[in-house]
Amino acid sequence: MRVLLDTHTLLWWWTDSPRLSGTAREVIAGPENEVFVSAASIWEMRTKQRLGKLSLLPDLGVHVGEFLQKSRFTVLDIGWRQALAAGGYPAEHRDPFDRMLAAQSALEALPLVTRDPVFSAFGNPCLW
Repeated sequence: MRVLLDTHTLLWWWTDSPRLSGTAREVIAGPENEVFVSAASIWEMRTKQRLGKLSLLPDLGVHVGEFLQKSRFTVLDIGWRQALAAGGYPAEHRDPFDRMLAAQSALEALPLVTRDPVFSAFGNPCLW
């Protein structure tokens, strides 16, 4: 199975948070699964750190490559097709990071591993 992690899922995986569901843990840890992380999630976490809204993983800026490699996650870069799709979603949802994750999930046919119900409004398949 190929999946895309929502930002909170990635953060909770890296910090071994008890808030991560059993299903999410199984999917992420499953050696047969291919786990993707959006560049938008790295951007979102770093932005929140800069704004003082995220104190977990204070060394993210220095060690993100190591975290990704150790976790065996593949980074999903942002391309023009994703940008076009994300920008075309209805204006009711203003979070640019969610919009990008929704677009990448749809275009790459990747279910999102998330507990955030907002993605059902985008029509994305989700696991939690």
